[in-house]
Amino acid sequence: MYDFLKSTAWGMQKPTAYGPFHLTFLVLGLAACLLFAYLLRKSNEKTHKAILLSVGVFLIVCEVYKQLFYTYYIGEGEYQWWIFPFQLCSVPMYLCTIIPFVKNKKINKALCSFLASFNLLGGFIALFEPSGLSHEYVTLTLHAFIWHIVLVFVGFYLIASNRTSGSIKEFKSAVIIFILLACIAQTINIVFREHSIKMFYISPYHSTPLIVFKQIEAACGWFVNMIVYVIALTLGSFVFNRINWLINKRVYKGELAKECNQ
Repeated sequence: MYDFLKSTAWGMQKPTAYGPFHLTFLVLGLAACLLFAYLLRKSNEKTHKAILLSVGVFLIVCEVYKQLFYTYYIGEGEYQWWIFPFQLCSVPMYLCTIIPFVKNKKINKALCSFLASFNLLGGFIALFEPSGLSHEYVTLTLHAFIWHIVLVFVGFYLIASNRTSGSIKEFKSAVIIFILLACIAQTINIVFREHSIKMFYISPYHSTPLIVFKQIEAACGWFVNMIVYVIALTLGSFVFNRINWLINKRVYKGELAKECNQ
């Protein structure tokens, strides 16, 4: 195992924000997301499930490699707790695998709404502020950039294929899912507090590395920072929800009206 991981440990200089590497991935990645979301917008239910399941499996394979690399190559056999796979941007790995098997339509819609709002926001933030994506190894850097581009694609695809309407009701369900996931993340933070673990970056024991929020935490404490963080993510996700609603209203209802008039 170690020999295999070592053979993939190609070193690189960390890409700088808005340098050639970052801009290439940003421009081409977002263009690819829009293109594939558009091409797949009319997918039937069987194809839709296959797309999400494929994305979920792909993310799981990528995450397994990352976990092994950090544990056996970087950590020399010691698990690196800070990469425990339950950050906000890790959630799509689980949801994309689960959604195809969720038969309850309300729950299915709520999960899709979460991906098309909260995780779409997370993907955008990471791609436009890429300090957390750049590493000293090629495979880890590619993993981080591709991962967040995939999150953006999933969000675009769910909106383009009308799998989430962008309604306030659906968004409320997405917020509930977010709060539940944040509670799970905080439970993990508390249970494994002796390790450098900070899921969702709201740990009471380890400072957040996120810009702006680390200043808030330093000035007001972790609890105030957690509340501000949750509210900020919710408001940011609401913007994507409104864009989703606008697309649904202008595009899909317009197409439906044309079909009815034919």
